[in-house]
Amino acid sequence: MSLYPAPKIIDAHVWTSMPDEFRVANTSPEWATANKPGRQIDSFLEGPSFDVDGNLWVTDIPYGRIFRISPDGCWTLVTQYNGWPNGLKIHRDGIIYIADYKNGILRLDPQNGQFEPVVWHRQSEHFRGCNDLVFDSQGRLYFTDQGQSGMHMPNGRVYRYDLETNLLELLIDTGQSPNGLVLNEQEDTLYVAMTRGNSVWRLPFMSDGVVSKVGVFLQLSGGLSGPDGMALDQSGGLWIAHAGNGCVWGFTRTGEPTFRIKSTTGMTTTNLAFGGLENSELFITESDTGNILRAQVGVAGQPMFSHL
Repeated sequence: MSLYPAPKIIDAHVWTSMPDEFRVANTSPEWATANKPGRQIDSFLEGPSFDVDGNLWVTDIPYGRIFRISPDGCWTLVTQYNGWPNGLKIHRDGIIYIADYKNGILRLDPQNGQFEPVVWHRQSEHFRGCNDLVFDSQGRLYFTDQGQSGMHMPNGRVYRYDLETNLLELLIDTGQSPNGLVLNEQEDTLYVAMTRGNSVWRLPFMSDGVVSKVGVFLQLSGGLSGPDGMALDQSGGLWIAHAGNGCVWGFTRTGEPTFRIKSTTGMTTTNLAFGGLENSELFITESDTGNILRAQVGVAGQPMFSHL
């Protein structure tokens, strides 16, 4: 018997699909060996993030590509490089930051497609494999270092990095595959998706900024993977892409499930961003098909940092 009323179900439909000219046919890239063994992968989209002009930026992990998609669904390959770009966020100055599994945190100039490293190690130890990132209102960067961590090896890390002082702080190093992350409205709590634990952890900050009393905010179930990218709405509700379950869940600020946004074409719903009309549409990367899904949810998302 459920503790809550059944969530509202909304179907998400294809808004745009990666053009055939950009799909890499009949190839099993190096990235697939550990992540999609035995499969040919023509693309794997992640990191959706809108800029101030309404363009949607996405990453293509196995082929090291960054794409910009115009509001009318036209794809442009901005750059390709030797890396595995995953999470992508846009700073308020318009510069793009990328969590790259191979290279750590990178900075991309959207005007010329040039990269530069931001932080790639802690105390001379390279990261395990960075996954996603988010900014707070002060411009500090929070990011996950997932690697191959999981319930068998709970050593995934979450960091905070000050771009002004270059101070890198390790917040936790016991994560069960830390992935997507968002701050609550007051920025006194960080939510982190633990993919292989099929849960979302709550990391409260003490007055000195130290994380304490870490606990489970949500325990999910089902699917062939777990929670991945996340976003916050304007009422403090949490929206979670459930990879391997073909959906996005919408929860209230207290963890009550209110929405289930279902994919109509594939199962690997990895990440999401609010955008579109009144910032109340969800745009979802469906990585196994190369599709971007769209759903009108009638709930406005928190403005991304680039809009502040």
